[in-house]
Amino acid sequence: MRLCSNWTGVLVSPVELDYNVISIVLLVLAGLVGGFINTLAGGGSMLTLPALMMLGIPADIANATNRVGVFLQSATAVRGFKHYDKLDSAAILPMLVPTVVGALVGSLLASYLPVSFLKPTLLITMVLMAIYMIVKPDGVAPAEGTRAFGVFEKPTGFAALFVAGVYGGFVQAGVGFILLAALAGSLRYDLVRANALKMVATGVFSIVALAVFISRDQVLWVPGLILAAGTMVGASLSVKFAINVSQSTLKWLLLVMVTLTCSGAFFYG
Repeated sequence: MRLCSNWTGVLVSPVELDYNVISIVLLVLAGLVGGFINTLAGGGSMLTLPALMMLGIPADIANATNRVGVFLQSATAVRGFKHYDKLDSAAILPMLVPTVVGALVGSLLASYLPVSFLKPTLLITMVLMAIYMIVKPDGVAPAEGTRAFGVFEKPTGFAALFVAGVYGGFVQAGVGFILLAALAGSLRYDLVRANALKMVATGVFSIVALAVFISRDQVLWVPGLILAAGTMVGASLSVKFAINVSQSTLKWLLLVMVTLTCSGAFFYG
């Protein structure tokens, strides 16, 4: 039992969480699959958020609690990409400037706005991303050897990362697609290296978002850590998969995940 606050900050009725073997296993499995597809593409929160809400957790509290798994999944993935020398370390700090500022703005919006804003935000974003990938599939899959731009070399890349940060701080679900659009589509990183930087950005602005949610007492740690056990395993497996398949395979898997997430957005909330 735990007292939770709604978007106004007023305490509401306690949340009764019914932990049993089945619910714990389902939460870990949702985390595993979610961590795998979040690392490879994005949209894993379309599985992890409903899994948390199946425990009786309100949408806004589930949105906050989900960030625990996202952060630990990101840390695991970054370590894996670095191990395989797929992480552009020199690009990390410049990339974090717009994403962290955006994540702070987005998490504040998520903490204070009604949860009814989450579904239309997710739906509209995923529809636009799906249309972009259908119309211009090569836009997020540069050919190997394409020179990547620095964040400050290309204003559109800077702006795209800021928007990704705002979106990630606000709703999280599907943020990987927005980051890939900025890193691969605008800054022209190949999908493996774009995914590595994406996970750095996701991890860092998850810390920003968690700080806001923790300060407002919106994080449930037990289900969050159970979920994280699965996301960390999924992220580790996903890194190994990503470095052993072609750019073409990653591109089509990304398109499939965007389409599925777009469809799932109709039922999110």
